[in-house]
Amino acid sequence: MQILKGKTLLDRSFQAGITLKGLDGLLEILGGFLFLGRNPDRVNAIVAAITRRELLTDPHDFIGTHLLHASQAVMGEARYFYLFYLVSHGVAKVILVVALWLNRMWAYPAMIIMLVAFIVYQLYRMTFAPSWFLVLLTLFDAAIIWLTWAEFREQRRLKTERAGEPGANLKPR
Repeated sequence: MQILKGKTLLDRSFQAGITLKGLDGLLEILGGFLFLGRNPDRVNAIVAAITRRELLTDPHDFIGTHLLHASQAVMGEARYFYLFYLVSHGVAKVILVVALWLNRMWAYPAMIIMLVAFIVYQLYRMTFAPSWFLVLLTLFDAAIIWLTWAEFREQRRLKTERAGEPGANLKPR
C-alpha cells in the first residue's frame, strides 16, 4: 500500500485540498443524520432565537435572514431529501479521498467526474438561487479538479517510470 507523499508545493496543495474535501464529506454525513433526528419546530425556534436580536436591529441583515430562511426551508418537508443528499455526497467524498490518499489510480478520474457533476449542479442552482457561497464552492471544486488532474498525471508518470526499472516486474515469492 502506497500512501501519497507530498514533495512539491503542488503535491501538498493537492493533499490539503482533498483533505478538506474529506472533512467536508464527514461533516455532510454528520449533518445529514442530524437532520433526521431533529424536531423541525425546535430547530426553527433555536435559529429564530439566535437571529432575533440582529433582525430586530436590522430586519434586512444578510446573515440573519439567510439563516432563518435556510432553517425553515431545510427543516420542512425536504429534510429527507437533505438527509439523502448530504449522506450520499459525504460518503462518496470520504471514499474517494481515502482512495486518493492510498494512491489508487481509479480514484483520480472518479474524483474529477464527481466534482464536475457537483459543479454542473452548483451552476444549475446558481441560475435560480445565486449565492457567493456557491460561487466560492464552485471555484474551490474547479481548483481541486485541476490539482487532481495534475497529481494524476504525475502519479501515472511515476508508475510508468517504476514499471520500466529493471526487476520492477519481478514479484517476490
